[in-house]
Amino acid sequence: MANSHPTAEIEALASVIGAVAYIDIAKWHLYLNDAKLHNTVAQQLYPLLIKGPVGEEQVTGILAKISVKIGGGQREIPLLDLLPVQCQVDLMDALEAYQAGL
Repeated sequence: MANSHPTAEIEALASVIGAVAYIDIAKWHLYLNDAKLHNTVAQQLYPLLIKGPVGEEQVTGILAKISVKIGGGQREIPLLDLLPVQCQVDLMDALEAYQAGL
């Protein structure tokens, strides 16, 4: 069965997410597009964005459910735990701007 969400719109959202959100490890910033996580986040957030205004709780809930494997898969950490607070604020701002353009 084909994906019910427009691929181009999800890719555009992924591009926005990948450019603003990053993982902070020992003060190193790994942007989600470089970590290949931007598409996963976009696929999870897109259905919420097209329904209406998205709250911070919804976004953080999704980020908490996305697991990031570290140490060659020895452990998994929720993506939310790897994003600094300011990055989360910037992500919310970017999502609001993206949603306004829908």
